[in-house]
Amino acid sequence: MKIELKGISKSFDQNHVLKDVNFSINGGQVKALMGENGAGKSTLMNILTGLLTADSGKIIVDGQELTYKNAFDAEQHGISFIHQEMNNFAEMTVIENMFLNKELKTKFGMLDDKSMIAKATQTLEQLDANIDLTTKIGDLSVGNQQIIEIAKSLMNDTKILIMDEPSAALTETEIDKMFTIIRKLKQQGVGIIYISHRMQEIFEITDEITVMRDGLTVANYKTAETNIHQIVKDMVGRDLADFYPERQPHYGKTRLKIANFTSNGVFQDISFSVKEGELLAFSGLMGSGRTEIMRALFGIDHYDTGTIWVNNKEVKIYNPSDAIKHGIGFLTENRKEEGLILDAAIADNIGLPSLNEFSKHGLLDQKNENTFIDLLIKRLTIKTVDRTATARSLSGGNQQKVVLAKWVGTGSQILILDEPTRGVDVGAKREIYDLMNELTDRGVAIIMISSDLQEVIGFSDRIIVVYEGQITGEILTSVATQEKVMTLATGGKLDE
Repeated sequence: MKIELKGISKSFDQNHVLKDVNFSINGGQVKALMGENGAGKSTLMNILTGLLTADSGKIIVDGQELTYKNAFDAEQHGISFIHQEMNNFAEMTVIENMFLNKELKTKFGMLDDKSMIAKATQTLEQLDANIDLTTKIGDLSVGNQQIIEIAKSLMNDTKILIMDEPSAALTETEIDKMFTIIRKLKQQGVGIIYISHRMQEIFEITDEITVMRDGLTVANYKTAETNIHQIVKDMVGRDLADFYPERQPHYGKTRLKIANFTSNGVFQDISFSVKEGELLAFSGLMGSGRTEIMRALFGIDHYDTGTIWVNNKEVKIYNPSDAIKHGIGFLTENRKEEGLILDAAIADNIGLPSLNEFSKHGLLDQKNENTFIDLLIKRLTIKTVDRTATARSLSGGNQQKVVLAKWVGTGSQILILDEPTRGVDVGAKREIYDLMNELTDRGVAIIMISSDLQEVIGFSDRIIVVYEGQITGEILTSVATQEKVMTLATGGKLDE
């Protein structure tokens, strides 16, 4: 199958989202579609799959002009879209999810369980996946849930598969497995449109790269004939001299110290400290306990033993209110469910932890609060119409900035940032890094949890590595390598 999108334009009121966009994909090709959040990638794919209608332009499939009425129509014609947030029903089994609204029936109108099991098994074998069909899908790892989504597409005889940020929540092992599946599908003649902000993956798995910026297609390259620097420049419209800004830290007193921190069965005997002005990275494989340590420290989860000092004073933290009172802020990994009230205004999201600062005798000083929030929106370059827009209306990068603004606004002196740049485009990443630098320059101590080894090594001062709930080592960034970090992250020891 060959698909060509020619001169596609789309506007929402006065907002011109796509302007004369051209894009093509062939069967047996893996093609990256790249651009900052808001560049128009999702809108273009939604037009291709019938979720939206273009204002102008043509969709040509195998030389014939056509449009699809809806996503189901597109699927029936061999085009499947695996969205970043997977369309699964957690309490239903794997087989029930795979055949939802597509159940096979006998000639008597009864469910044909035998045929469905046979078809599902054959499809999963095609992907070299050994997954129990009777398992609830919510009990599967994210990587296996991703495989089920791919399997659902293959059962529709997919010719073109669109994958939106497919690796965002996967471990390195799961990413390797997904790449093996992609290469296998490519050999079978399936064309794959791969949407991702992860440069390393793009250059490993794709044949061509199309770059969008501000609703326009600005470049198309064979992957082997370009480089990361050029793609970044095309995406943001300017040079980013270095992907990670230089750090020149000036350390002060110890802001936070933890000793013998333990949650039975989750993590044990965790001890570390972080100074004002320091950016301390926590690394380790997903499931190693990094996030669980920080959730307990912030009072979200329970811990059994341990001592916490803030500014050399022992404190007790039983809940997030205690942590906030002691100057600790926490940007959670799951910003949509735990960091934001999506249908509330940006102003409400930013101002929520700071309400007491703008209240007197039980009355809220709305004018001063709005001035304060507008300053934060401007400082963090949050792209929005105004403070009254909902958090849901923002791109991923701008949602992340709203959560950051919330904690910057409280004046937190200790910030825990869990995957602060996951799912964020390259331009917004740089802005977040610059803000983190500015905060540490002001004496804020930052703990950054990240699964991105390049980020950990490229933008931190010191790295603590966690494996199976224990700290296996600590490395100064100046001497760190990916090999050293991975050795510790998999339970190994560094040669002295």
